[in-house]
Amino acid sequence: MSDFPSDIYTEPSDIDVDTLKNLGPLAGLAGIWEGTRGLDVKPKADGPRKQAYVERIELQPIDPATNGPQLMYGLRYHTFITKPNNVKTYHDQVGYWLWEPATGGIIHTLTIPRGQVVMAYGQASADAKSFEVVATADSVSFGIRSAPFLEHAFRTVEFRMKVTINDDGSWSYDEDTVMMIKGQSEPFHHTDRNTLARIAEPTPNPLALAARG
Repeated sequence: MSDFPSDIYTEPSDIDVDTLKNLGPLAGLAGIWEGTRGLDVKPKADGPRKQAYVERIELQPIDPATNGPQLMYGLRYHTFITKPNNVKTYHDQVGYWLWEPATGGIIHTLTIPRGQVVMAYGQASADAKSFEVVATADSVSFGIRSAPFLEHAFRTVEFRMKVTINDDGSWSYDEDTVMMIKGQSEPFHHTDRNTLARIAEPTPNPLALAARG
């Protein structure tokens, strides 16, 4: 993680602009997906409560991104979740999945409209069919930031998400958001899991479209 080149300004000269061809382990996530059997275990005053949910997530390729010599390919995503037979939003989330071919690094960012952002990190080979990303509250780089009320009442100390690309073309995730809840001495594991089936193919990123003429 800290073995960086001395030249921090010069960008790579041989960038392949077709993101869909360079997503490594993230390739199986590109597209538009639906999952109808999601399960959320959340905290309530009287104890954990289970909630089924329906999810739609769109993951579209972005143009290659550089930080000087660092090169990353990625997907921009939007997740929209409702309870079954309910049109009211249950959960809304936006962010990026990023892949750095040179290091095997995976970065997952998420933002939710309740005043919280997370940046999690993991590593995998380019052909991996499963991987995990992690963020902790005390990490400078891959951490968790919350608005004052959440920090006071439901402080998130760790976030983990494991992704599995299934043989049938679907993909699944298991999330564990570990919280310290005001008035409780033990951490609470707020978990979510779902399996997503593709309903539409991804759209090539703008540079790739332009290169195709």
